[in-house]
Amino acid sequence: MRMNRAARVGVVVAALAFVATACGGDEEKSASESAQGGTLTVGIKFDQPGLGQRNPDGTYSGFDVEVAKYVADKLGVQPDGITWKESPSAQRETLIENGEVDYVVATYSITDARKEKVDFAGPYLTTGQSLLVRADNTDITGPESLNGGKKLCSVTGSTPAQRVKEKYAQDVQLQEFDTYSACVEALRNGAIDAVTTDAVILAGYAAQYPGQLKVVGDTFSTENYGIGLAKGDTETRNKINDAIEEMIASGAWNEAFESTIGPSGYPMPAPPQVDRY
Repeated sequence: MRMNRAARVGVVVAALAFVATACGGDEEKSASESAQGGTLTVGIKFDQPGLGQRNPDGTYSGFDVEVAKYVADKLGVQPDGITWKESPSAQRETLIENGEVDYVVATYSITDARKEKVDFAGPYLTTGQSLLVRADNTDITGPESLNGGKKLCSVTGSTPAQRVKEKYAQDVQLQEFDTYSACVEALRNGAIDAVTTDAVILAGYAAQYPGQLKVVGDTFSTENYGIGLAKGDTETRNKINDAIEEMIASGAWNEAFESTIGPSGYPMPAPPQVDRY
């Protein structure tokens, strides 16, 4: 049966309206609005022992995971309402800007450059950059000893990689991989001489491979880990800051640190002061 012209126009208009809605005609929800529905999508690392790790049984563990769950609870979302999304260093801002995650808890150092693209709650942990080498290495003791064409690995999009380029790249071969676990594997098989990132991350890898790897030298930066979220989502940022302060004051922060990072031998730092910028 033929449709008259008016009917055909009506069908086309309805179809276009459906497509517009399906393609995101509605505005992106804030993290607080997502939480009201009982669900959150949270970005973490999947390959960092003691911080953010996907276990063989499909569960997730680490200090970042515990912080993320505490925050989610204060936003009204239970652990089974959280969808965990892997967030490699170079993709964190993109995941937030595209609305693919509600917030990111992934060893995410707060920097002025990043604050131009996303907002941060926290910090919730302070650490510093260091070096990981093979256990039998004796000539690398700190960034000053990265000379003679030594091969150093870090991760693309990370602050350690940027710092090495600026300060220590003159006499070192810098190799950037997508993940720190890839750097660690290259270190273990002798393809590189050292890995650089934050000491708390390196301590987890050293503990994962006892007798094979070690952290050397003093830290040579200050890294404040924050929870990244959409630029301008001030309501959620304030709620997350409240949650971090409560986690610290209640003792839950200490308990989470001891159960996740503590086994690596990394000393517990003083809890940081939340920056309500």
